[in-house]
Amino acid sequence: MQTRKAGSSLPTPHSFYIPVRVMALDQAFFDHKNTIEPYTSFLIVVTSGNGDIDWNGERIRLSGGHIVCSDSPVDIRLPRSHKLQGVWIEYTVISGNSRPFSLVNHALPVRNCPPRVSTLAVQLLSGWNQPEQRTPFSLQAQFTELLTELYDSAAEYTEPPSLWIDRVLHYIESHYNEDLTRVQAAGLAGITPEHFSRSFRRFTGQTFNEYITLLRIRKAQQRILTGAPNLSTLALEVGYSEGTYLSRKFKQVVGISPSAYHRKSKSVASLNFNHTASLQALEVVPRLGVYSAWMESMQPVPSRKKLLNEGIGSAGLYERLSSARPDVIISYSLPDQSKQLLSVAPVIEIPFMQMDWREQFRLIAEVTGRKPQAEAWLSMYDWHCDQANQLLDQRIGDRGTAMVLELGAETAYCFSSSYGRGAQILYHDLGFRPPLGLIAEGLLHKGYLEIAFHNITRYHTDHIFITSNAEAAEALEPLQSLLHPAKHQPVNGSAGGRIYFLNQSDMFYGFDPLSSEAQLKVLVQALTS
Repeated sequence: MQTRKAGSSLPTPHSFYIPVRVMALDQAFFDHKNTIEPYTSFLIVVTSGNGDIDWNGERIRLSGGHIVCSDSPVDIRLPRSHKLQGVWIEYTVISGNSRPFSLVNHALPVRNCPPRVSTLAVQLLSGWNQPEQRTPFSLQAQFTELLTELYDSAAEYTEPPSLWIDRVLHYIESHYNEDLTRVQAAGLAGITPEHFSRSFRRFTGQTFNEYITLLRIRKAQQRILTGAPNLSTLALEVGYSEGTYLSRKFKQVVGISPSAYHRKSKSVASLNFNHTASLQALEVVPRLGVYSAWMESMQPVPSRKKLLNEGIGSAGLYERLSSARPDVIISYSLPDQSKQLLSVAPVIEIPFMQMDWREQFRLIAEVTGRKPQAEAWLSMYDWHCDQANQLLDQRIGDRGTAMVLELGAETAYCFSSSYGRGAQILYHDLGFRPPLGLIAEGLLHKGYLEIAFHNITRYHTDHIFITSNAEAAEALEPLQSLLHPAKHQPVNGSAGGRIYFLNQSDMFYGFDPLSSEAQLKVLVQALTS
């Protein structure tokens, strides 16, 4: 008599699914001491509650209506104190000659399920706990019905692409230099690889492999623009095993080799007026740029060269950039929206607040191949700062404290040096200090504070700079106690402090070389007049 080991393949085209353990989810917990028995597959049906599980070292948030499933060994941690309600099902598969049906084929197998699945899971649990009340084969029939319902509803209860596409793109952005496959990406979306391919191409305009290749080449371009290592090291950084393969892919996408790209003069599009001003200071004319009102008052800009400050995600902006075909795009760090520009050109994303205007200026100079010009410009600016400090030493001596205010309709905004408005000059170049009260309230960390007009006098400061004009301030009734303290009850704080109306709101909005140079002149003139 022949025997067959459990779990081995059958000489038939069919596979069979057998439940081996079913229990209430609120009674299940697994940690490093209490581990899962090595069954091949399991299914969690969450009927209510909220909680986290650890899945292969990654935390997953679950709630009612979710299912979690696996058909391969995983390291799962379900704490004893979890608040999830539902059913835990372990089952084994006896495989036939054909590949067995899989509930899941990805690393993070979480998706929504129809109410019918929850009902069948609860019924299965009830039958499992009361075997004496069941007819033969009824438990197997219930489990088969549950699997059938999951199979039939997979497409209906999958998230629409508009919900999962950002999750997949974010994962690709974080793991582009690894061996990513379409099956992995489809798993993140919770759909079949075939459905994923169709939806991904519809949303991105590219196949999955084309998108990965383009992203890797854009990353390589960014590194070349900002000081890349040798070709072999660069290849490993972006996900290729050797430099020659990177060079071949680079030429397919860009049209020239990496070395030729490094040497060529590059056209630039700037999506922020601060970066456009940096380019102007370097005597680089952007193919397209955003210009502030102050910049245009200094030098009119042809409309064909000008971008409206309408947001990086707008269709009009994408069309303008696609038509202009710049070699590089410069923008503040907006990772999610910048994915939309991937097909146009590499985007150099400059982090806001993490870099002061000098660091941003130097980075833009490196991208455009004009580092000597940037250093010469900064040397001249530093000379102007030295001259200004010598004059201030003679006129006012110790600098004391200062604050910069931008007036709104009902409140004022006070800024740290990371937000500009002239604060970068007062605090970094001229030796003034923020009032201690503003520091205590988190000005340096937050970058700016919103202050009610009647609270301005609470901050003891020697100098108050208001970027707007005196007429605008006089029109705001709550500011009268600040502007005319003699007519009001004395308030402990700014008594004796000087107020300066700079009358240059547009110019003080800039955080760039040209604006900083102009702001320095206005501030020194106000302090010494």
